[in-house]
Amino acid sequence: MVKKYYSHQSSTIDNNCKIGAGTKIWHYSHLMKNCVIGKNCIIGQNVFISSKVKIGNNVKIQNNVSLYDGVFCENDVFIGPSVVFTNVINPRSFIERKKEFKKTLIKKGTSIGANSTIICGIELGKYSFIAAGAVVTKSVKNYSLVLGNPALHVGWMSQAGTRLKFDKNNIAFCKKSETKYKLVKDNIQKIR
Repeated sequence: MVKKYYSHQSSTIDNNCKIGAGTKIWHYSHLMKNCVIGKNCIIGQNVFISSKVKIGNNVKIQNNVSLYDGVFCENDVFIGPSVVFTNVINPRSFIERKKEFKKTLIKKGTSIGANSTIICGIELGKYSFIAAGAVVTKSVKNYSLVLGNPALHVGWMSQAGTRLKFDKNNIAFCKKSETKYKLVKDNIQKIR
């Protein structure tokens, strides 16, 4: 069977990986058995993907990222260089905690900036934006912009990645996508 994805000769792809058409896997990356990678993804240099990881379509994972068991990425996610994911809250080298791995869900359209740390057991909402260097210790709402250590909500982002500014009626307009958003009870609704 002809493979429909590209992998650099230095990458390691274990048996039974499911890799979608158009995906590119670059230098020194390692995909463990049974991982699932969607279509048209980019897996950068020196990326590790564990066996129980699932990645949607059009996901970009930049260099030096490790995705451990329990990490799930929906479609259109961007993970910047050297982002760190965890899967155990209280690791000890001398205690086996594989049965305690926590799920981390990265929802559609989320962008995670370079050198961020994502603590396990949380959800990053749709189209949320994690600023570079943030340490995310709790779940993030859809369209939320968070930054700092620990990461705090500081604003809202449009689906197109533009910072939203709301008027007195709690309406914001994204010029890039020509889309309106409404802030209702600390949540964003896209207005059609």
